[in-house]
Amino acid sequence: MSVSEKMMSLHRYFIWADRMRVHCEQLLKSKRQDVLNTESIEHLEYIMYMSFWYGELFVVVEGWQNLKISDPKIDELLKNEENLKYLKRYRNGVFHFQENYFDTRFTDLIEEKSSPKWIRELNMEFSRYFLDYFKNQKSQP
Repeated sequence: MSVSEKMMSLHRYFIWADRMRVHCEQLLKSKRQDVLNTESIEHLEYIMYMSFWYGELFVVVEGWQNLKISDPKIDELLKNEENLKYLKRYRNGVFHFQENYFDTRFTDLIEEKSSPKWIRELNMEFSRYFLDYFKNQKSQP
């Protein structure tokens, strides 16, 4: 399999993650008060989008590491071992049944104060990387 095919495959996972981010942010923007009400359907919907975004973003991290891709900004963000560990555990919580509703796989990441900013930065840097990568691919003969 070519490098280009592997990159397209990794990009697919990023697109899925980023689409969940868009849904999450649109819901928060349009129905902020409802989202903040933990008893509302909008709150549950927001958590769903956020959870699938976070879970899928870790799949992108795994692919990045498996393909041994390097980028200074992304590599620097991935040095945050604590948030990376929490993101992986969150992914595991999302995609594997947890009996405990407030399982630590969910709560540890949420309680880590630096995680939302870190996740947004990581997502933004992956976006930048893929845009640059595919732009450069188009310009190749």
